[in-house]
Parts: sequence; structure tokens; C-alpha cells
Amino acid sequence: MSAVPETNGEVALENKLKEVDINKNTPANAIAPPSTSIAASPVAAWLREIEQQARKSNGVLKTPIVDPLPSIPPPPIIALTSDQQTKYDALLTTVKSWTEIPCTKAEKAGPLTENEIMWLTRECLLRYLRATKWDLAEAGKRLLSTMTWRRDYGLEDITADYISPENESGKQWILGYDIAGRPCQYLNPGRQNTQLSPRQVQHWVFMLERSISLLGPGRETLALMINFKASKERVNTAPSIGQGREVLNILQSHYPERLGRACVINVPWLVWGFLKLITPFIDPTTKEKLKFDGDMKEHVPPEQLATSFMGDLNFEYDHAEYWPALNKLCDERIAEQKERWVKAGKHFGESEVYLRGGNAASVAAAPPLVVKEVTEDSKSAPTIPVPSNKDNATIAPGATVVPTVPVAAEEKVTNAPAAA
Repeated sequence: MSAVPETNGEVALENKLKEVDINKNTPANAIAPPSTSIAASPVAAWLREIEQQARKSNGVLKTPIVDPLPSIPPPPIIALTSDQQTKYDALLTTVKSWTEIPCTKAEKAGPLTENEIMWLTRECLLRYLRATKWDLAEAGKRLLSTMTWRRDYGLEDITADYISPENESGKQWILGYDIAGRPCQYLNPGRQNTQLSPRQVQHWVFMLERSISLLGPGRETLALMINFKASKERVNTAPSIGQGREVLNILQSHYPERLGRACVINVPWLVWGFLKLITPFIDPTTKEKLKFDGDMKEHVPPEQLATSFMGDLNFEYDHAEYWPALNKLCDERIAEQKERWVKAGKHFGESEVYLRGGNAASVAAAPPLVVKEVTEDSKSAPTIPVPSNKDNATIAPGATVVPTVPVAAEEKVTNAPAAA
């Protein structure tokens, strides 16, 4: 794929980054950056400054928002039962035994790469176990199927330069966070600017991966914000049935437990017809997460919700400014996570809380919390607060962690040995 010329937005971003003093004192009214275990992040610092200036001047924001509202707490960690921990340990042992990833194209098959091992986090394995209702064999089968798909699809070969033409009209953007701190990925079918092709679905997958890279410590899901409003260029905003089925299959098969909610507005009758046709292919769990019309401010804080969704955020998509800023921010986050992973020892089953900059130790040092002897009287597993990346303390090995909900008298919370 040929490289595209550097845009004015990229030049401006590079010049501005050189001016950023990441060690200067943060003004009292600044948007507080989360602390991390690695050096400060210059791209994130610059984008926070841009957002702050836009809000102070009531101007138009043309770049991504770095952080969810500070008032939104991270979700709690749910401790595993002994049986769940045993199944997790078994799945971890299984993935460690994989000598190569099978692919439909022989040239793509081969041993696991470092990026693939890093992708196999503790939370990743747990997502597949939950998605298969803790069926160990099925979880392993689906996980390997996803790794095969990621290689066959060429996920790591899909670049920002290749996808850029698809997003020139602003038909997708990632902007702000919902009331649970999930990144909001906006889809605007009315801004469709290209003909039907595989790159359109690759575009959606690329943006999904970008959204995931922006997840904060302890957060695993994202919010899709879909606006079917027609435009002069595009009256019929419904995708093709084949394309819709492909997107659903990718989401449900290879991104389990990733969709937190999907807010859909301005649904015309043609799209309702499309939705009826694909409904049989939507699993019940996904259906429950669909929210149609209504007040979108119930799902996303108005100050981080675009005006096109009835929010208060005056956002304007400018490809020359937004696209390089988004990709540099995401690349920075990914590089930071890779640095933490390497620093901790390149482990299978690494903690995403640790990788994403939360004040938690690597799995190499921190044994998991396990709930033993859970009785029928227990209403739910105890939860442990995710350490905020603004906290000063870390969870040290052997430290006492107080659950956020009462634990039944018959339950014993103990530190179990970490999986090797």
C-alpha cells in the first residue's frame, strides 16, 4: 500500500508536539490527565489542551477527546469463583501450548507473534469464557478461530493511510465516552463516500480496533452511536444485507463481550426493513444492547455527546485535523501498552488493567483474587474496585483488597497462586 502525502493537519500536530512541555505544572482548571506507570504521553497532553481551549472559547472541537469525565468511576473487578479460576487456568495453559496459528492461506500460518501473545490477555480469555458460558472447549475453539481470522483478514496490515479515503467524509469518528466511560464510535451512513467494497468493512473493523485502543483501565466495552439521517448525497442509508451480515458476524464471533451499547437514531422505514431482515442473525445478548431514538443524553454525558445526537458538544469533522490526531493518539496508547508488556516480561494472560496504565501490578507479581466455596445464598460474586489510574497506590502481591459488596459468611476470599 502506498503512503499518502503528509497532510497539513499532521504537520501542525508534529510542530505542536515539539512545543508541548509535558513536565510543566497543569493549570487548576485543566482536564486532568490520568497518571500512568510509563512516561507522560505528549499526544494525549496536546489533545487535552486543544479540548480545554475549545471549551473555554465555546469554539468548535475538531479532534478526539482523550478522557471520560472524571466523575465516572471505573467498573469493579468481579472476582472469579474457584471453578471459574480453574477453567481460566486451563484455557491459559491451552493457549500457551499453541505452537502455530492455522490459516486458510499457508503463507500466513506460523508461530504466535509477540503482538498476538500480548493480545491474549487475562481479560481476553475471560471474555471468551463468558461468551461461551464457561464452556472451556468451546472457548478455546472460538479463541483460536478468532486468531485465525485476524491473520486471514490481515488485521495488522490495515493501516491508517489505506483506510483514510473511506473516512474523508467523516462517516465514522470516535468521540467522547458514555456514562460508563466507554469510547463512543459514531457511524454516519448518510456520509457514505465510496462504492461498495471490502475496504468499507475493513474501515469499520479498523475503527473498532482504534476504539478498543482507547479503553481505560478496567474497561472492556465500547458504545456504537449510529445516525441513519439521510443526506443530499445519500438518501438510502441502509447497508447491503450481505455487508450487514458480515459486520454482525465479525462483531459477534471475534469481538465477544465488546459491545456495551448501541444507540441508533433517525431510523427511516428503509432501514427498519433492513433491520427486520438481519434480526434473525442478531444474538439475544446483542439485541438487548440496542437503544433506538429516545434521549441520547441518558447514555452519554451531554458535554461529550455530539450535537448531531442532541448533545452539547460542538464537534465538526475535519479530516485533515481529526484523522492524524486520532491515529497518533491510538498509536501512542498501543506503544505504551507494548512497552508495559515488554517491561513486565511478555507474559501470556497479562492484566489489561496493568497494560492500560492502571495502578495494578503485572500478573507476574499479582496473584488473582478467587472466591471459594460460593454457596447458593450468595447473590453475586464479590467485586473489587479497579484501581483508578489517578490513585497513588498499586495493588501489591498479597495485599488485602476489600470487596465493594458484602461477601456471604460461607465465602472465603483468598489469594490463589498465579498461573505460570
